[in-house]
Amino acid sequence: MNITTANKEDLESILRLQYLAYQSEADLFGTRDIPPLKQTLEEVKEEFNNGIILKMTDGSGIILGSVRAREKDGTVYIGKLMVHPDHRKKGYGSCLLKKIEECFPGKRYELFTSTRSKDNLRLYKKMGYEEFKQEAVTDELVFVYLQK
Repeated sequence: MNITTANKEDLESILRLQYLAYQSEADLFGTRDIPPLKQTLEEVKEEFNNGIILKMTDGSGIILGSVRAREKDGTVYIGKLMVHPDHRKKGYGSCLLKKIEECFPGKRYELFTSTRSKDNLRLYKKMGYEEFKQEAVTDELVFVYLQK
């Protein structure tokens, strides 16, 4: 696997991967009405223009994973860490997270997931992240914020 900075031509493929990868997250809530499944290409382009998007490709150049980050006031906000469902449980998420941190050495890193996302929480804690707050969005959805 190869992890590099995405370019504008990659954004449509990354958004398609996002729609696929976040199905499992939606299944945790029994609804497709979650922000990653409603994000538009224009919104991804805005994130691209205001931060860094990494892509993980296989030997043939197919995008199998991605992660995004932007820095503000000394904190790096990491989001949309995703791996194609057929390629999970192989350490690729850890590799992507490590690589995005390397783009911003010596900073404070922050990310969030839902309380129902046990695999995400396990990964983040394994990578040295610690919970610092929870925020209820709805009765069903509670975000866990972690930092490193």
